Amino acid sequence: MKQFSIYPPIQSVVPKPGQILIAEPLLSDTNFTRSVVLICEHSEEGSVGFVLNQATEIKLGKLIEGMSMTGPSVHSGGPVQTDTLHLLHRKPGLLGGRDIAPGIYWGGSFDDLYELTQNHNYTEKDIRLFLGYSGWGPGQLEAEIKEGTWLIADATEDLIFDTQNDDLWKQAISLLGSNYRYLAHIPTDPQLN
Repeated sequence: MKQFSIYPPIQSVVPKPGQILIAEPLLSDTNFTRSVVLICEHSEEGSVGFVLNQATEIKLGKLIEGMSMTGPSVHSGGPVQTDTLHLLHRKPGLLGGRDIAPGIYWGGSFDDLYELTQNHNYTEKDIRLFLGYSGWGPGQLEAEIKEGTWLIADATEDLIFDTQNDDLWKQAISLLGSNYRYLAHIPTDPQLN
């Protein structure tokens, strides 16, 4: 995924769970254009994350038999294994899951999720569901970061659960500080500027 970079590449950042990857503004890969990816797992074997700002029209009820058709929305988590369903949430007492960052949990019980949605004991902002995930082989993500494909920031609960999809990339850019603010204003296609 080598890209032209508009800022110096990051030389020595090692990604870790609980961080977000922010696509550089001119990234042309259609799977990741202006995307924000939450890293949930990173090891010598590779990395796993979920694209946070690619909504679909699919509701959970369409995927799980017997569930209300008005259940939570499902996002596209990435291009890998798009027939798998994944859960991020901020309800560990009800759903379990693995602590990724303060207030952000990955996984949990789909039986408990079913009960939660049937009893309407949640808000849409408590749960993020994903079809598929984003994955990188050993060393691949580090190489992409070094090339400048991704910028890295720490995830926040507000960004993950309370920010609208259309605003997520720009809000993520703001986490990088004032030196990067200009990136949020670069057009997708600079030739149109």
